[in-house]
Amino acid sequence: MGFNMYVPTRALFGAGRLNDLNGVKMPGKKAMVVISNGKSTKENGYLARTEEQLRIAGVETVVFDKVEANPLKTTVMEGAAYAKENQCDFIVALGGGSCMDASKAMALMVTNEGDLWDYVKSGTGKGKPITVKPLPVIAITTTAGTGSETDFGGVITNAETNEKTGIVDETLFPVLAIVDPELMCTVPPKFTAYQGFDALFHSVEGYISLKANLMSDMVGITAIENVSRNLAKTVQTGNDLEAREKVAFGNYLSGIEMCVGSTSSQHSLEHAMSAYHQELPHGAGLIMLSKAYFTHFINKHVCDDRFVRMAKAMGMEEASEPIDFMTMLIKLQEDCGVADLKMSDYGIKPEEFETMAKNAKDTMGGLFMCDRTPLSVEDCVDIYTKSYK
Repeated sequence: MGFNMYVPTRALFGAGRLNDLNGVKMPGKKAMVVISNGKSTKENGYLARTEEQLRIAGVETVVFDKVEANPLKTTVMEGAAYAKENQCDFIVALGGGSCMDASKAMALMVTNEGDLWDYVKSGTGKGKPITVKPLPVIAITTTAGTGSETDFGGVITNAETNEKTGIVDETLFPVLAIVDPELMCTVPPKFTAYQGFDALFHSVEGYISLKANLMSDMVGITAIENVSRNLAKTVQTGNDLEAREKVAFGNYLSGIEMCVGSTSSQHSLEHAMSAYHQELPHGAGLIMLSKAYFTHFINKHVCDDRFVRMAKAMGMEEASEPIDFMTMLIKLQEDCGVADLKMSDYGIKPEEFETMAKNAKDTMGGLFMCDRTPLSVEDCVDIYTKSYK
């Protein structure tokens, strides 16, 4: 049950905390603000507010607005070149997990030579050490999904090799995280659900992982309780600020959980899906897999007590059997309107399952090492098959 605790990111948490950005000591004089290629950050005024806060703090800004929902390596390299061209000395990630992940990778490539995949340690990555400290990153999250505002990694897709995997290093921790639930109230219901389940599964996977320990258990079960008991409220009533704050807190804790514990192979299986199907939202893919994935481990009886404990955290105080966790998970998906998501709606076909299973094990094999019982390629194909609609 021993653990390593290192989470150096300063966090400003709570409604209205974006307004406090101008009072924080800045890590430089010129920032590249990274946002998505969508419209919401600009239309909701979050970009203008962030630029004004930075201006008050004496920081000059430029904007890079090309990050995809599943960020591509090519976009990371373009953003890094843009930051170099404009002589930026730090990066402000404003958005969801994709913006924060991409910003970390850009920060790395501004200061280090070569290609991003030179520094990736899995799949076809060359695993080179990071020799120059990346630019500082300030992460301002507008969603509650990935916990990327407080962890030390980012997931990027290499479209040339159909690999979606993490770039992970302790130098990639943001120097500052702002978690302001007011910025999350405009997220549409569907994406609120997708993001919330991603946050939930980080801690669910961590709680049943071989890497679980005293610290990750404390963080994870609190995250599970906060997300699961409030997510449906945020989906059904977007401006419920109290519920948004609790889901955001659970998401923030799930980021810490990944620093002191680990996720598991469910994330590898989903990354393989969206590596081949770029338009598939990560959270949606996880939801699609979750019933078959967690049922597999329940049937193996690898940690019955942990599934019971999670069911209780989710609201079933009388839970006594591991399958009670599935009852609560399915109920939450129904309450959030995402119980019937279909792989086929994103062009996924059964004949791809073996390819995706091998991709998952080759590209993000490390997470399979965190499972309490080994998953073979055949097991992975079976999970995909049972998840297919």
